[in-house]
Amino acid sequence: MSTSKLSQSPNLRIAASIIGTIFLGFGIKFSLQPRSALGFFEFHVPALASDRRLAESLIVLYAVRDIFMGLAIYAATYFGDRRALGWILIAGGGVAFVDGAVCRGQVGKGEWSHWGYAPMLEIVGAMLLGVLDKA
Repeated sequence: MSTSKLSQSPNLRIAASIIGTIFLGFGIKFSLQPRSALGFFEFHVPALASDRRLAESLIVLYAVRDIFMGLAIYAATYFGDRRALGWILIAGGGVAFVDGAVCRGQVGKGEWSHWGYAPMLEIVGAMLLGVLDKA
């Protein structure tokens, strides 16, 4: 009698694809509209033009990171191994945690905009790694 393992569920790959789409969407939006990302991180738009250019340039770097994470999730979902996908999602949860810690430490608020979705990445990643599979 064969039992199917939860880690093999196609629903986990669908969930991962949705997560990848979210990262990709934020990355594209923030690369095209860097000032909107400042608000997402609870930062104010700098008054000085030189400071604003620096902040917007750093946000584009952040946006490219999100695009990379979205594409890495897509690649592992469609071409890779579920364990690699699981670890990518767990790493993405770590990124979300650090993003929230920066908001909390630098601005004093906004951390839950990031911490709220970190557990979702950790849980889906762990499920892909088989932590809920029956032996």
